[in-house]
Amino acid sequence: MLLRRCLEIACLAALCGLAIVPEPGLGATGQSKPGQSAILGPRGSPMLLRADRIDYNLNTSVTVARGHVEIDYNDRIVEADTVTYDQNRDIVTADGHVVMLAPDGNVVFATRSVLTDQMRDGVIDSMAALIGLNGRMVSAHATRTGNVRIVARSGVFTACKVCNQPGKRTPLWSVKAKRVVYDELGHRIYYRDAVINVLGVPVLYTPFFTNPDPTVKHSSGILQPEIGSHTTLGYVLRVPVYIAFSDSQDMTAAPLITQEGGEQLEIEYRQRWTDGGMWLQASVANDPHAGLYENLDQTYSSLFGSGIIPINDTWHAGFDAQLTSYATYLQRYDMNVSDRLTNDLFLEGISGQSRFALTGYFFEGLRATDNNNLFPVVLPLVEYTYIPQDDVLGGDFQFNFNTTAVSTRIGEDDQRASAAMTMRWPFVFSNGQLLTLQAEARGDAYHLSNVNALGPTGFPDTQYVTRGAPYIALDWRWPFVSPGIWGMNAFVVQPIVQLVAAPYGDNPPALLQLNNAGVGVLNGDSADFELDETNIFDFDRLPGYDLVESGPRATIGTEMEAFYPSGSVEFLVGQSYRLKPNPVLAEVSPLAGSGFAGTTSDLVSRLTINFLPHLSVSDRIDIDETGDLARNEVYIDANYGRSSVEINYLRVPPAEELLGLGTREEVKGQALIGLWDYWLVYVAAQRDLAASQMISEEVGIGYQDECFGASLSYVRDFTQFRDLVPSSSVLFRISLQTSEQPEPQTTVFPKHLYSGEVL
Repeated sequence: MLLRRCLEIACLAALCGLAIVPEPGLGATGQSKPGQSAILGPRGSPMLLRADRIDYNLNTSVTVARGHVEIDYNDRIVEADTVTYDQNRDIVTADGHVVMLAPDGNVVFATRSVLTDQMRDGVIDSMAALIGLNGRMVSAHATRTGNVRIVARSGVFTACKVCNQPGKRTPLWSVKAKRVVYDELGHRIYYRDAVINVLGVPVLYTPFFTNPDPTVKHSSGILQPEIGSHTTLGYVLRVPVYIAFSDSQDMTAAPLITQEGGEQLEIEYRQRWTDGGMWLQASVANDPHAGLYENLDQTYSSLFGSGIIPINDTWHAGFDAQLTSYATYLQRYDMNVSDRLTNDLFLEGISGQSRFALTGYFFEGLRATDNNNLFPVVLPLVEYTYIPQDDVLGGDFQFNFNTTAVSTRIGEDDQRASAAMTMRWPFVFSNGQLLTLQAEARGDAYHLSNVNALGPTGFPDTQYVTRGAPYIALDWRWPFVSPGIWGMNAFVVQPIVQLVAAPYGDNPPALLQLNNAGVGVLNGDSADFELDETNIFDFDRLPGYDLVESGPRATIGTEMEAFYPSGSVEFLVGQSYRLKPNPVLAEVSPLAGSGFAGTTSDLVSRLTINFLPHLSVSDRIDIDETGDLARNEVYIDANYGRSSVEINYLRVPPAEELLGLGTREEVKGQALIGLWDYWLVYVAAQRDLAASQMISEEVGIGYQDECFGASLSYVRDFTQFRDLVPSSSVLFRISLQTSEQPEPQTTVFPKHLYSGEVL
């Protein structure tokens, strides 16, 4: 209401050039009637005034307003019981229930205030300031200078909400100091001789202290420290320091001191651009108690990062880095649980729908069974896709070219070039039927060397291999839509039939040969194949380029979906058939457990229930030819208020090796439960059902409101990784929140408690 009235007065003053003048018949002193008026400030700008009574003295140019006074001067608003304005000296004196509103939204309450320099500077008695949404600063006496600085004596600041109710008048935490300086331009508050209070009780004295004001989203300073103990490292203390260089550039330095594991320093640098960005995380640690007998002085290091660097509107470069100097370093200091590391460097250009990419890959294995001499180096990998903007022969045309060179230190090497042309003609009939005709012609050329490096294969050590792999495919779908029943908005049923005509023998014997490890020599990028609902309706289901699915085949399935006002339920099922088994899927390990070794594939399906944001359920089922449940994955995610629950179940059949992972049947659950007020409890557990043993368990309790966060957590890891034995850790974290936008409630717990994939 006050702002609206001030705007109305401003418009009147601007149009009429109003200034206070005495009424006819009055002498040197004028007395106005109740209402509103406008007078001129010292620089000619209008001072808009509203009060129950306004008195003017033309001799002294002093205006006195009484009763519900409201003033707007240069976007600064003052309310008070009485206001005296000396126009010649540019002094505004406000008394009684003073409220001052600055252009940035900060509000100051006082009993008396003397303002100068167009109400930007002055002296304030019994000050109480509201900074941002939640920040509060009080002082018996304060001065404001330079329009950017408030200096308070015996001041107190808090970012906590304070209510005028019994039990809620004391903030959770506050800083009390003999001298408090608020730099409005730098958005930072400085304290001298400061005492930090928790629930009104002094807990820490410091001669100097500083924190950003609540309007700052990021500012340099100390982040929440972590204190705890670990089976391997002993007692640990981690104090991260955040450094903000600009709105798009910052860094975090996190020194770690341990009782048994020495010291570590981790530095993470982040930078963002309009069309890209990068982050780099480097660490170094010195462990004086390394080795089996804890008598070695060992230094470790690691480098992780990722980035996309724009060159112009078409081209950009990028990288992904995952490097460590010691196999168990990442797990030892609880940094990363990865046991296979991937590094790449790429150059990519995108124009319209076409794409060119040049990439190099390097891999590092950390498992005890890994031999990095057998890990390939891919350099270069060239990918080119051309898709014209216009139709070709009435359909969609696509040309793909791919070439790569793969080498190992002691194994076979190969170079491959592949090219494919694809035509796709979609048809939509008047009765709703969808028909898609697709034809593809593909050719591959290989150069193989060191074929017998790992053992005799019966093939020449150096050879050239060529292959042609054409096919013609037809996809038919007919969606039926019915009005909703049982609370549905609509129900859709769509039968799907696919036919693929392709010749047999698209994989020459040299591509199927096995080395002494039982793996196809050239099966480098097609080894990880699993028939499921995501690829059951693909014309070419094998990943990569090394192997192709040959021979005629058919796929039949159905997709159903029910739409509700608040969500949906979807079910998909499919199965494939062929005239005779494909030797690639029946003989080449590990593809023999892919789910399509015979003439009939496994029956694959997926049930998805989405009633966001409260419930999400996904169940992926694979039933083999004998009717047994070969694979099952269940994901349940439920949220309500401050509480959430996740339950995941995974079962992998014994025949499916999954690149050496073996048989798996696991279940993992985690729950974040919001208790009374701002208290949270976190519990999680992961169990290997096949081996009947626990993998990990975690529990934590925390408190987090708009200004304070603390947590205590316990983590138990039951697995052994190389020389790292099963371990336990206890971690305590505490943070004083000053931002207007509190971090998510789960940040009260360590990251590993609630992030990443569950299984």
